[in-house]
Formats: sequence, C-alpha cells, structure tokens
Amino acid sequence: MALMVAATATFLSEHYGAPTMLFALLIGLSLGFLADVPALEGGLNFSAKTILRLGVGLLGIRLGFEDVQAVGGASIMAVFGMVLATLICGVILSYAVGRKVAFGVLSGGAVAVCGASAALAFSSVLPDRPDREKDTVLVVISVTLLSTVAMVLYPILFQFLGYDDLATGFLIGATIHDVAQVVGAGYSVSDDAGLTATLVKMLRVAMLPVLVLAIHLMFHDSQDKKSPFPWFLILFIALAVLRSLVDIPEHIIHLVSETARWMMVAAIAAIGLRTNLGSVLRVHPSLMIILAVETLFLLGLALIFTNYFLT
Repeated sequence: MALMVAATATFLSEHYGAPTMLFALLIGLSLGFLADVPALEGGLNFSAKTILRLGVGLLGIRLGFEDVQAVGGASIMAVFGMVLATLICGVILSYAVGRKVAFGVLSGGAVAVCGASAALAFSSVLPDRPDREKDTVLVVISVTLLSTVAMVLYPILFQFLGYDDLATGFLIGATIHDVAQVVGAGYSVSDDAGLTATLVKMLRVAMLPVLVLAIHLMFHDSQDKKSPFPWFLILFIALAVLRSLVDIPEHIIHLVSETARWMMVAAIAAIGLRTNLGSVLRVHPSLMIILAVETLFLLGLALIFTNYFLT
C-alpha cells in the first residue's frame, strides 16, 4: 500500500511539478481509514520505521567529501554554525510555546539541514510518543511548502539585493530546505549559481548523520532496550566514504539514490496512512509559525555572513 501511494505521488509529481513527498503525504492522509485494516498494520509499521531508516542510510551515496572541500573553509564553518544556531532556535521557540525540546529538534533540524528528509531522519531516533507521527506530518507539510515558496522567491530576492552568482548560489544552498528545490532555484539563476548552491547544500546534508547521532544519544536511555544504536547512520557514513575513495559508476550512484528516494517516499506515505488528518488540522497555529520563524532566522544568518564575509 505504501509503495502504491509512492508510485502515485511520483507520477503526479513528474506531471505537475509539485514535491513528491508532499503528494505522498497528502494521499496517505486521505487514505487514513486504511490504518484500521489489520492486514495492513504490519506492513505500514515496517514502512514507517525500517524502510525509513534504510532510505536515510542510502542517502549517503549522494555525498562525496570532495564536494564538501570545494566550498572553502570559511563557508564550511559558516554553514555548520548556521545549522547549529537554527537547531537551537527551534528548541528555544518550542519551549516558548509550551512544547518539549523534541518538537524544537524536529522542526529546527528539518529547516536547518534538508527539509522533509531530515525531519524523517530525526523522527526515527526521537522517543516514541503518541503525537510523534502527527508532529512529523506537520513539519513535513510545513517545511515542504516553505521550501517551495523559497525556491520561487529567494532567487528574485537575492538578485534584487545585487548579489553576484557566487553569493546567490551560496545563499540558496544555505537557506532553502529541500535538495531538489535548492538545485531548481540555483540553476534557474545560472550554472555557476546552481553548482555553488548544490555544494553548499551538500555541506548541510553532511551534518545529518552527526546530528542524528547526537540527538539519539541525547534522548537515549541506557536502560531502554527499545532504543538501539541507529545502524542506518553507519550505512550513511560508509556509503559517503566509499563514494569518496572509490570511483563508483554514475549509474550505480543514480540507482542507489533512486532507491533511497523511493524508500523515503514510501515511508512518508505510510506515516500519512497511519496518521489521523483531523488531529493534524487541529494543531495550534504557533507550531507552524515556529517553522516560518526558523526559516527567516536561517535566512537572516546567511545574509549577515554573505554581506560581511563573502562579498
């Protein structure tokens, strides 16, 4: 069922240009009544957890260390600082509206790193709570919509402010949430801006396994046997190292990347199928405002760095 929703979402995305994960999530939510079918319960649980983790692990094939090194030391430190600051901002805002630190980690991490993929990765290591999947659905929907808006508006904004292609590419890569939107926005400006945006985005993606491991250790209870070491991080790092040390054929990289994408889409479809749409719609507006503020916070940090250190 999760794969069928993923296939439908992929078809719609390819024909209408909207994000695949958003389609998968919305279709899954609309079919939420199927979560009560006993025959589907085991498969949906497997898709929402094991398939999700495996998909996150396979994402490592996208990352090569030479890509990270090409950006430059100052930019690397700036991106790492912006990611951590945005994550902390999310935690502070979450406390401010009366939510626990977990929601701040989930929302701040999604904005800071790579959108929906990061939200799913962080959700997979946060403690199980009755509202965890509802929070994940809310963050995925919000961050995907914000990323789509940013893909359209940010290139116009940065060029209006007079930045050259290098600075525009850096800003796009440092501020837009999802990888696909970063690539689309960057190459809509120029090839140079697109390449720079992609490399900077890869820096943010490179922080994903480190942050997921840190969050796992932060919330892990040594007495809790249900919280094993996140094995998929080992797979992520191993694939990134392998790509950096071995000349892997491009078609193999594409095959593994596509497999990871299908797994992530199937996982978000399963999460949608398991989530009550009414409970998501009843969330307090402050939670969505948190994601918008985090997005503007990250944009502000990137503009400050670009103005004082990059141009």
